[in-house]
Amino acid sequence: MDNLNAQVISVQPNKIKIEVKSITDFQIAEEKLKIGSYLRIADENDLALIATIENFCIEPIEIDERIDIKYIIEAVPLGMIDEENRFVRGSDTITIPPKSVEPAKIEEIKLIFENSIKDELKFKFSSLSSNNDIEIPVEGNKFFNKHIAIVGSTGSGKSHTVAKVVQNAINSKNSGYEGLNNSHILIFDIHNEYQSAFPNARLINVDDLVLPYWLLNSDELQELFLDTEGSDHNQRNIFKKSVIQSKKRKFNGLEEEKEKLHFDSPIYFDIQEVLQYAHEKNEEQIAGTRQGQTKAGPLNGKLSNYISRLESKIYDKRLEFLLGDRIEGATLQSVLKQLIGYSEDSLTNVTILDLSGVPFDVLSITVSLISRIMFEYGYYYKQFNDSKNLACDVPILLVYEEAHKYVPKSSLTKYRASRQSIERIAKEGRKYGVTLLLASQRPSEISETIFSQCSNFVTMRLTNPIDQSYVRQLLPDSMGGIVDKLPSLATGEALLMGEATILPSIVKIDVCEDKPSSKDIPYFQLWKDNWKDINFEELEKLWKQK
Repeated sequence: MDNLNAQVISVQPNKIKIEVKSITDFQIAEEKLKIGSYLRIADENDLALIATIENFCIEPIEIDERIDIKYIIEAVPLGMIDEENRFVRGSDTITIPPKSVEPAKIEEIKLIFENSIKDELKFKFSSLSSNNDIEIPVEGNKFFNKHIAIVGSTGSGKSHTVAKVVQNAINSKNSGYEGLNNSHILIFDIHNEYQSAFPNARLINVDDLVLPYWLLNSDELQELFLDTEGSDHNQRNIFKKSVIQSKKRKFNGLEEEKEKLHFDSPIYFDIQEVLQYAHEKNEEQIAGTRQGQTKAGPLNGKLSNYISRLESKIYDKRLEFLLGDRIEGATLQSVLKQLIGYSEDSLTNVTILDLSGVPFDVLSITVSLISRIMFEYGYYYKQFNDSKNLACDVPILLVYEEAHKYVPKSSLTKYRASRQSIERIAKEGRKYGVTLLLASQRPSEISETIFSQCSNFVTMRLTNPIDQSYVRQLLPDSMGGIVDKLPSLATGEALLMGEATILPSIVKIDVCEDKPSSKDIPYFQLWKDNWKDINFEELEKLWKQK
């Protein structure tokens, strides 16, 4: 070890300083060193502490009136390799002073990752960035039964990573089985990126989606049909009363059950009856003070804006999936089947909800309704399930691409419905077999309530200082320096950390089998092409149809 010319000069609970006089000689031992590389620090008892390089600096030294330099490496202790060659995370008990320090050998690093997780629980989608021969597994149960966050700036490979994780999940099977495994994954795809990555998935776009309006809860109904930013209590009262009346009128059950119906009951009601009731109240005449005389009712002429908003929604062709003819005959059971892969024509592990055609003003409501249905599915399935040992033997993963657009920190009323639904899943979903995968290029804009519930993180290149600071809060103080590497990560590289990982590691995400269509538009190349004609007539026709 003398030829390595390195020694430990400082040991603290969460940091070790190492002096290296010849970095070239030090690297010869195994690999070229970089931030995130692993070091092996041994004591007189041959116990080995594994540490990761956090940063380094160069200091001048004077030798025989000649200026030379030395390298100071700062490393964070991660755990010990014990006498039985097992890695023990968090343990850092070695005698002082340490006997030697050197780059960890490939065999030792492999040992850490191979021996720390049982083979049947290993889930792999990446390798060590500094050495692609070393696969980095996560503990599959801890990865998927806790919420996941995959974050990274545009162009960092975030969509590719989401696709790779899901692809490997649906391809994980017990030995000898060739059919579909028991995974159920619902992807909220706001930019129509994932269809190419999952050719066998069930694709539901705005022309196929069936979400009956009567499944909306009170908050969602009011957000859709009322001016929720205003404070017109008359509108709210009339709307609530007419909805409940219609539900009771259409209900065919026992009288005692009918009386229990309320605003939130997932029972059919006729939206045309709600509109008709509004017209009646807006034109109502009541008895005057003299016999035979009438006067305007208390709401006469005061509901015009409310009626206009109702009509604009009811007759909006873009909302056919909520209010159009196709929802006739739809049931809660048929909606559930389409969302989790149990359609009559085919069974699928992955369902892609292409939300690119959903009007932005109802995007939050759409996401809220689907998320809430998925949570309630888990809740009631737990009660229905015969298994006494498991809350749910058909667990579901909900993937929210561009999550900051559904659940921002914003307190605006228009985001309230989706925020409440997804926050509930973040807090309670694990108990019922419903977990989240949040993908976002702006983690700092996601609801803190939701993001704080994530236990596993794949953090790709982040260039925004606010987002970097947000991620830094997730790490212990001793690891905060590794965040400084985030802006310089290459496309496809990520900091992998969380409860399912053995060690926080800089990894390279494996290549997708089928890639998502998230390529950037080559502006400059396209601009250099010859002038292209546009069929404005057909464009206008399509525009008007929507």
